[in-house]
Amino acid sequence: MTTPKLSLTDTAVTKLAVDALIVGTAQGTDGLQLASGSDQVAAAFDGDLRQVLTTLGATGKADEVVKLPASGKLRAPVLIATGLGKVADGGPTGEQVRRASGAAARALTGVERAATTLSDVDLSAAVQGTVLGAYAFTGYKSNSGDAPVSEVEFVVADAKADGHAHALKGATAIGEAVNTARDLINTPPNDLFPASFAERATELGRAVGLEVEVLDDHALRKQGFGGILGVGSGSSRPPRLVRLRHKGPKDAKKVALVGKGITFDTGGISIKPAAGMEEMTSDMSGAASVVATMVLAARLNYPLDITATVPMAENMPSGTAYRPGDVLTMYGGKTVEVLNTDAEGRLILVDAITRACEDEPDYLIETSTLTGAQVVALGKRTPGVMGSEQFRDRVARLSQAVGEGGWPMPLPEELRGDLDSKLADLANITGHRWGGMLAAGIFIEEFVADGVEWAHIDIAGPSYNSSGPWGYTPKGGTGVPVRTLAAVLADIADQG
Repeated sequence: MTTPKLSLTDTAVTKLAVDALIVGTAQGTDGLQLASGSDQVAAAFDGDLRQVLTTLGATGKADEVVKLPASGKLRAPVLIATGLGKVADGGPTGEQVRRASGAAARALTGVERAATTLSDVDLSAAVQGTVLGAYAFTGYKSNSGDAPVSEVEFVVADAKADGHAHALKGATAIGEAVNTARDLINTPPNDLFPASFAERATELGRAVGLEVEVLDDHALRKQGFGGILGVGSGSSRPPRLVRLRHKGPKDAKKVALVGKGITFDTGGISIKPAAGMEEMTSDMSGAASVVATMVLAARLNYPLDITATVPMAENMPSGTAYRPGDVLTMYGGKTVEVLNTDAEGRLILVDAITRACEDEPDYLIETSTLTGAQVVALGKRTPGVMGSEQFRDRVARLSQAVGEGGWPMPLPEELRGDLDSKLADLANITGHRWGGMLAAGIFIEEFVADGVEWAHIDIAGPSYNSSGPWGYTPKGGTGVPVRTLAAVLADIADQG
């Protein structure tokens, strides 16, 4: 992960000595419109900038990027117009600015220095979009092509104002946390397996002052983590459980974070189809997001006591693998009949959730690439949010506010009976395909301690982009839901 050098400037845009200058455009009722902050640029083009852009085919739609030579009208040789889409009367939303900034940043490969006027609309969103859009994962390429933009200046009215500096720092930290998660997700599974993932999490945590504890397979066996051990039993690379803690002030609210860390998922004995299985390198996206969020919490020093419990395992078929029909004794003593070894994520998660609840948190947030049913129900970009009703709605609302789009989903009581087992306390799946995302949430609910406000965020689709890049979202790991987790933590710190 490489972040461009970011700075604030109040220099007149016509005098900025950069390689490219970014302005925002929008779809208006009368055609293309120029966004706030573009006045000086338009004046430099003698008021004809809209006409020039329209002639070049610009419409202002979202993700549209149009480049044109400045022809000596600016000190910057190139002008980049990036589309915000249709803008309401109140102006662009933060997500529109974030997405337009990301699209512009992706278009800046090979550019040394750039400046943007979108910061005049929403500084935090412009910074986040730039950091996320400039992301590239090139560690495994012998020739990575043009480098991302090296330096970006954000044009604001008063560059020395404390509020602007604070917004720059916070937005940069959040963007870098998302990119940290992306790096982990995009690392191939031959290099990121439970032991190496635990080492990476340890390095990241200790670098920012987090307390770190790692349980290897021997410690997991001694303490009775039957779900993690069962799922990891088919791999030659044993499982791990990582605990990271950010200590807050005395009497601070206690928050538990849990993330699914299946470093590769073949489905086990209930093996997946071969087509698309390579994307199962992303089945540890929940764990990556939680680790990255803990690093962010330390960097921004949230006034909360936050503990992450992150189970890591590789789900492989072999002579030692767990089987359909096995009964596992989970951490805490409950038993689960395994009907499908490809429903493995919930098995490692509930071990971690039970352990996390021993810390008596006020809130518990778990995130995972848990069910294909999430994609069927909500598509590739919308996370499903389940949990205790009030906290679920709070998490979903904040997720929508930051542009990750979480949507509240129910936990219907009638589905609980479908998880009954003839052998054990419950089965890991129902006997049918209906409401699979909801049934997984109900399974998880069985292991959340009474009195804990909790939320489960299913990111099976949104965590990984298998199509082309768009906005600030690259192909590969997306880093969803780091921004949601950051927003929820900030809200708990502010509201309790």
